Amino acid sequence: MMKIVADENIPLLQGVFEPYAEVVYAPAGAISPTLLKGADALLIRTRTRCDAKLLAHSPVRFVATATVGADHIDSDYCRQNGIAVFSAAGCNAAAVAQYVVTALLAAETLTGKKVQERTLGIIGAGNIGRLVSALAAHMGMRVLLNDPPRAAREGTAGFVELEELLQRADSVTLHVPLSGCTRNLAGDAFFERLQCGAVFINTSRGEVTDEAALLRHRKKLGAVILDVWQNEPHIHPATLAAADIATPHIAGYSIQGKSNATTMVVRALATFFDIGALKNFTATFATGKTHIDIPCGENRLRTLLTAAYPILEDDKLLRAQPQNFEQLRNKYPLRNTPEWEELGIKN
Repeated sequence: MMKIVADENIPLLQGVFEPYAEVVYAPAGAISPTLLKGADALLIRTRTRCDAKLLAHSPVRFVATATVGADHIDSDYCRQNGIAVFSAAGCNAAAVAQYVVTALLAAETLTGKKVQERTLGIIGAGNIGRLVSALAAHMGMRVLLNDPPRAAREGTAGFVELEELLQRADSVTLHVPLSGCTRNLAGDAFFERLQCGAVFINTSRGEVTDEAALLRHRKKLGAVILDVWQNEPHIHPATLAAADIATPHIAGYSIQGKSNATTMVVRALATFFDIGALKNFTATFATGKTHIDIPCGENRLRTLLTAAYPILEDDKLLRAQPQNFEQLRNKYPLRNTPEWEELGIKN
């Protein structure tokens, strides 16, 4: 019988593989080379670093992360050693898009500027960036897209260079993977070119922002909204104090996003190991979809988003107990995000 080691905080996973494998569940910090002895597969989240130190003496052939990003996995090592890698790209895109626009709505009182008056610069137009663009446009915002890899593949029409985006946008949101090219992307040069009074949002990875540079340029910014941080879970008090809206890396933590991630991971493993009964598996939370009854009208979409996610409550919780960042994240009560159709958007 095959052996699977899994992060105990991946929801809806327990009981799924047990008919087909020995499954060992552990907190992220306890996943070790010793635990991986005899393991064929490893299912993780962002807190487990998968590299030679962890994998070198194990028979693991398949690693899947129930997250969008995979920067915590040494893909070069895995490729060189025949280890298949899977990430749940796109699983929480709708939740992050709604987080970004809801945060901008909450920031209106700080900046005195309505979202429909804003030009939103989206850096990274992948699964998440596309949905942020669709929702922002639906809210009446002007949208600028910067995505050099897509522009190289598809042509430059519809995209702008980073410098132009920073000059024209009065709100900027980051949706890039963490890589050598994007680490500290938002540094001194970035903030120097950014408009005075602009709103800065990062929900991608903490290391995409140079927090020292952010603090140096904080006074020119209209608002700072951070869901991700350098050195998580040990976030810097000065960065927390500089943020107008601060949350513990939960922008994508919705019922739909989490069930999507588990569904994708289970299907990927089932395909790799040819477990036919699980190739069409769907993870479903016991709690049903909660309908939010908002009457039609000019402000329906605005009211629907803010009713679905009172973002400032998460801000208050993090400020009250930043030392419990990881607990706030692991025990987060998942949001129930409105469906695209409910928002009136064709996806």
